[in-house]
Amino acid sequence: MSVFIKICGLRDERTVAAAVEAGADAVGFVFAESVRRVEPADAASITRGVPNVVKKVAVMLHPTSAEWRQVLAGFAPDVLQTDADDFAALDVPESVERWPVYRETKNGSDPFFKKGSNRFLYEGAKSGQGETVDWSRAAKIARQGNMILAGGLGPDNVAAAIAAVRPWGVDVSSGVESAPGQKDSRLVQEFISAARAAEKNL
Repeated sequence: MSVFIKICGLRDERTVAAAVEAGADAVGFVFAESVRRVEPADAASITRGVPNVVKKVAVMLHPTSAEWRQVLAGFAPDVLQTDADDFAALDVPESVERWPVYRETKNGSDPFFKKGSNRFLYEGAKSGQGETVDWSRAAKIARQGNMILAGGLGPDNVAAAIAAVRPWGVDVSSGVESAPGQKDSRLVQEFISAARAAEKNL
């Protein structure tokens, strides 16, 4: 089984190239309030060399229609990733994949998945905070579709997460940074290497 790997919160051409070279399947760019935020034109510029086989993901949080249109026009992403409830108010063309985000709840209830949800993310209450979800609960949710596990992952624990949860994919942001918003190419490579080694045991 091959594990889909997304490196998120990228902000410069050097680390985008490092992620692609190391074997990432997707690169994510944040268009929400965050130390990792980028402008659509900048994201477009630093991804000019990204091959078509690597998905370019627009990561948003409760965007307005105008904000989404600006990202769509300026960046032309392959994927829109935002909270599941956000999609109802957005006009997303068929050419753009939808990755709804479902968040771990404190009351222990599992998220409700709409039929037809193909790929989706599961993470903690706040994105980019390094919050690890309950892997035992995540493992049950992973059986409901192509789940991308996010939250608190890094080179040191991604193998254990893959073994415990058996997700379709994994997503990392703060876990491969030397400082908030500063990606470390070495950590990116280590994360991808660890995930690739772990997938051989699935």
